[in-house]
Amino acid sequence: MYVQAKRWNNNAVGRPEVQAFAGSLEGHRARRGVFITTSKFTQDAIAYTQRIEKRIVLINGEELAQLMIDDNIGVSEVANYSVKKIDNDYFEEAD
Repeated sequence: MYVQAKRWNNNAVGRPEVQAFAGSLEGHRARRGVFITTSKFTQDAIAYTQRIEKRIVLINGEELAQLMIDDNIGVSEVANYSVKKIDNDYFEEAD
């Protein structure tokens, strides 16, 4: 499995970039790859990965951020909140 990561600010990653990645997989005889971007993918790029034989997983910036939060990688906690509820048993009168 091969991975390619692109740090893009505003532009979406299009089919040409994903197609070039798929071609590079062929050069290594790889059948699977992961393409990660801090931006997003165009619909044409997503559709392309669904039509080809190779399995390429696309991870956009939003999904990347969620994975980082879930796995606590590259993030730090700045606040922690506690949610409380009334304990009705505490207020019941003893018989």
